[in-house]
Amino acid sequence: MFERHAALFLYAVSPVHMGAGQAVGVIDNPIQRERHTNHPCVAGSGLKGAVRHAWKALAAETSAIEAHLTALFGPEAGSNALHAGAVSFGDAQLVVFPVRSHKGGYVYATCPTALARARRLLSLLGLTPSWPELPDLAEGQCLLADPALLSGDKLHLEAFEYDARINEKLAELGKALATDALPPAGDSPDPYTFFREKLARHLVVLEDGDFAYFAENATLVETHVRIDDDTGTAADGGLFYTENLPPESLLLAPVLASGTRTGGEELGADDVMEQLRTALDGRLLQIGGDATTGRGLVLARVLDQRQEGSR
Repeated sequence: MFERHAALFLYAVSPVHMGAGQAVGVIDNPIQRERHTNHPCVAGSGLKGAVRHAWKALAAETSAIEAHLTALFGPEAGSNALHAGAVSFGDAQLVVFPVRSHKGGYVYATCPTALARARRLLSLLGLTPSWPELPDLAEGQCLLADPALLSGDKLHLEAFEYDARINEKLAELGKALATDALPPAGDSPDPYTFFREKLARHLVVLEDGDFAYFAENATLVETHVRIDDDTGTAADGGLFYTENLPPESLLLAPVLASGTRTGGEELGADDVMEQLRTALDGRLLQIGGDATTGRGLVLARVLDQRQEGSR
């Protein structure tokens, strides 16, 4: 039984490739997606594996944390130890997706379904957010807080035009998301000030179907070519396409903790969660594939009931 619950926000600072393991259409290496929404996601098993792989580096400052690797994450495959780990990572669901905008460079797009699912998950974790209620949207409509993004009364994203409705409550919602997902303000110059302010000002809510279009078709698709050393041209079968979740995307996953089960020196659920929070909160993680080409860098934020935050 998992006794402690926390929320893990993942903010992409580079393209992220969490491979689905199968080709779809012209994309040879697509990213993971939910079946029912087709939104990009990150499997909890991949998150747990990435954190385990990086645990010694993440916990390097505290030798006691490093020593608890097996107790927290479970024994290695083939080990004679017979006990489960004390931490569980759920799937990360999409909350915000960056979309190129005619004004402002890009916006942080979301939709009613993504927000409702995030609110539900946070509430189940004991972190009920005080987000404002928003009006319903029809196809082709959007909500935004900053009129500077508009051309007349229209918002232009990629090649599409939307009927815009100004809603001042969105700035409150964007500020709450920025507070939870990005590190708190630090010494000047603060590298996250720009992004906290932009998320508060340039959060845009699209209708579910309109958002789903961008989540499916506005990802980063890269062309890769493997060169034949003898001919100096593309090798046979050496041209392939890889999909990435774009930088500035925001995802949310549940993290659960129980007491350790090793039969030796045991840690309680509170201690396990504290070790996770200490090692992960505000740290840069690498998840997914293509690590040697700079892919998969995400900023982690851990929120639990003991932390003071926006609530």
